[in-house]
Amino acid sequence: MLPSSRPTVALAAGRAPRIVFVGAGSVVFTRQLLADLLRYDDLPELDLRLFDVDERRLAVAEATARQVSERLARPVSVTATTDRRRALADADFVVDMVQIGGIAATRTDLEIPERYGLHQTIGDTTGVGGVFRALRTFPFLTDLTADMREVAPGAVLLNYTNPMAMNIWWANTVAPDITALGLCHSVYWTAHDLAELVGLGVEQTRFRAAGVNHQSWLLEWTHDGEDLYPRLRERIRQDPELERRVRVEMYKRIGFYPTETSEHSSEYLSWFLRSPEQVDRFRLRPLEYIGISEDNVAEFEAAERDLAAGRPVQLEEGASEYAPQVIHSLVTGTEREIHANVPNTGLIDNLPAGCVVEVPTTVGAGGIAPIPMGALPVQAAALNRSYVSVNELTVHAARTGDPVAIRQAVLTDPNASSTLTPEQIWELCNDLVVAHGDLLPEPLRETVPARGI
Repeated sequence: MLPSSRPTVALAAGRAPRIVFVGAGSVVFTRQLLADLLRYDDLPELDLRLFDVDERRLAVAEATARQVSERLARPVSVTATTDRRRALADADFVVDMVQIGGIAATRTDLEIPERYGLHQTIGDTTGVGGVFRALRTFPFLTDLTADMREVAPGAVLLNYTNPMAMNIWWANTVAPDITALGLCHSVYWTAHDLAELVGLGVEQTRFRAAGVNHQSWLLEWTHDGEDLYPRLRERIRQDPELERRVRVEMYKRIGFYPTETSEHSSEYLSWFLRSPEQVDRFRLRPLEYIGISEDNVAEFEAAERDLAAGRPVQLEEGASEYAPQVIHSLVTGTEREIHANVPNTGLIDNLPAGCVVEVPTTVGAGGIAPIPMGALPVQAAALNRSYVSVNELTVHAARTGDPVAIRQAVLTDPNASSTLTPEQIWELCNDLVVAHGDLLPEPLRETVPARGI
């Protein structure tokens, strides 16, 4: 549902805002989101519900929440449960941060394509890794939104789970009556890091981006009315090493800076991972996300040890995540502008209607209102359309149960099609279907002859 008319959350007198963290075992994320929320001193006491299917992780999440509450001297009602419907009952906000299949499925998404010579760095947004992560997540989203419809029909779903655009597209397909926002910090951190590069603080700049998640374009970027792009171009000229970054190359060719890291961005195009020379030139590390995922597990285990020993867990300063900002704005009426992922209903003129786009969005006393951005620069929209096509075919595969559409989605991906033949893509998808097994919807577990029709 396009949430342009979604009102502020109306709470009964004396009732605390009820916030549900789904996938609360993502402990580092849980503690940071809660810390950001509790730093708003004008929020009432929160009713926090923590849900996870992993009891060990859930226990660590609960202990983390109680410690954060104590350290920030802000009382919170905390309930931890493996019963999803119990957690969701009468919720005002549902924050989704699950990873279906965990680190084992992530390894599968990256390592099997690597055997075919198809490099990925992260593999969670589009391309072969994004397609299979989406297909594992869609059944969960179907069940989650069905539960919300029954026990929390007025709740706002705030999704952090990747692949962001595909997940919001699917949520809008199966539950168009549920208000869902896709939230990602990539626009903010792009603006933050670029401001630092040209000698400014992000708070000194005005920025707006639009496009698709992880491939939005910084369309407005100013300081006191001054366009900052000339400063960036000069900074790049002064440092040849900057030209060895994927995003700088994209900026040089397209004319607008993309809003996700070079590691992510390298996967979405045919330009970078197709040859050893390009991988070296742009300082890329295929399979990088496996190491990141292992670090996340180690960080969870460190937090578990710290809590058991009574040591404080690490808290970062500053509220850069959007979910706490959305919750604060809708509860208190405070006006602010964020960037959010929503269905394209007249928001970007030259991207397909119904696809999920990332646009500036106001939240506050008037509710949630995505801002129409008109047409993207033609060259920027052209790159976005390949990404959108992968998303569309993945949603189509899940909606129809057509296993061929999975292969067609991967075939449409610029990185995969620049590296593998169509026959190899069919064989790769067969291997992934077998490896993921019952994590996938049953109709999509079928292998398909590599020879095609």
